[in-house]
Amino acid sequence: DTIGVMYLGKIVEIGDAESVFRTPAHPYTQGLLDAVPVPEPTEARARRGRQVTGELPSAVNPPSGCRFRTRCPRAQDICANEEPVLQSFGVSQEAACHFPLRTPVSLGASAAHS
Repeated sequence: DTIGVMYLGKIVEIGDAESVFRTPAHPYTQGLLDAVPVPEPTEARARRGRQVTGELPSAVNPPSGCRFRTRCPRAQDICANEEPVLQSFGVSQEAACHFPLRTPVSLGASAAHS
């Protein structure tokens, strides 16, 4: 099964369900997964600090660059100026983020050859 994660009308991550749930690449996807209630109090306390926070932008007038940048803990200047494009994170997973949670396949291959 393929799932897509959207934020303010744009796909930020897409891939087979197992890959996206097991190893999300986009910070928003991780935030959504961390927001799922868990019955174990110890795990729930550990997740408390990883909630998506920040200003929720207008869907009618979204921010420039990355739409998630106003809420992203990894946001930097480039995020305000350039909209990220989908990058491959394996055979069946793509995410649009300048500072993803994982290394894109293309960058990993480049680093391995250097």
